[in-house]
Order: sequence, then C-alpha cells, then structure tokens
Amino acid sequence: MSCLAALQAPIIMMSQNRQEARDRIRSKNDYKVNLKAELEIRHLHEKLDHLLIHQWQRLMEIQQIQVELMNEIARRGPRHAGQ
Repeated sequence: MSCLAALQAPIIMMSQNRQEARDRIRSKNDYKVNLKAELEIRHLHEKLDHLLIHQWQRLMEIQQIQVELMNEIARRGPRHAGQ
C-alpha cells in the first residue's frame, strides 16, 4: 500500500501543479477582462456626462429664448398679444 502511495504522490502533485497553473492563467484573464470592462464603463460614463452637460446648456438657451419672447409679448401689451 505504501509503495502505491509513493508512486501516486508525484503524479498527484504534478496534476495539482498543472491545475494551479491553469487557475492562475484563468485568474489573470478574468482580471484583464474585468479591467477592460471597468475602463469601458468609465468611458461610457464620460460620454453620458458630456451629453448631459450639452443638453443642459441647450435647455438653458431654449429657456432664455422663451423668457425673451415672453418679455417681448409683455412689452407689446394685452392688445397686441393675439397678433
């Protein structure tokens, strides 16, 4: 029995070492994929932030035009409001 264990031990150790090497490679690949995904998400957030800033600027411009139009209507008075 001990003879069999002595023969099996190196084979088992080699098998475990190979499995550990595969696990390390898999872990490195997972890390790279996760890092790339995180960078892509950050990039998308930057794009969204950029779009939102420009959208707010445009909304402010539109609001300013509306205020100017309302002031113009108010200056003309009630008799010109329907024209």
